Amino acid sequence: MVQEAERYKAEDEEVKKVEAKNGVENYTYNMRNTVKDDKFAGKLDPTDKQKIEKAIEETIGWLDADQLAEVDEFEDKLKELEGICNPIIAKMYQQGHSIKNNDPSIPASSLRRI
Repeated sequence: MVQEAERYKAEDEEVKKVEAKNGVENYTYNMRNTVKDDKFAGKLDPTDKQKIEKAIEETIGWLDADQLAEVDEFEDKLKELEGICNPIIAKMYQQGHSIKNNDPSIPASSLRRI
C-alpha cells in the first residue's frame, strides 16, 4: 500500500510539472502571437513591444534549455513573464485604446490574467 501511495505521489508530481510547463508555454506563445498580430502590435508603444518580445524570447530560450525544471521554477517563470507583459497591456487599456475581451482583433487568450 505504501508503494502504491508513493507511485501515485510521483505521478501527481509529474502531472503538476507538465501542467506548470504547459501554462508557461501557452501564455508565452499566446503573447508572442498577439504581439505579432498587426492589429494589436500597432496599438503598442514600440519600446513596450520590444520589452515583451525580449521577455518572450528569453522565456522560450529558458524553456528549451531547462526541460527538467521543477513546478516552482515554471510558476516563477510564468509570474516573471506576466509581470512584464500584464502592466504593458493594462497601460494600453488605460490609454483609451479600444481593446476589449470581445474585440475580434485581439485573441482572448492574450488577455488572460490582466
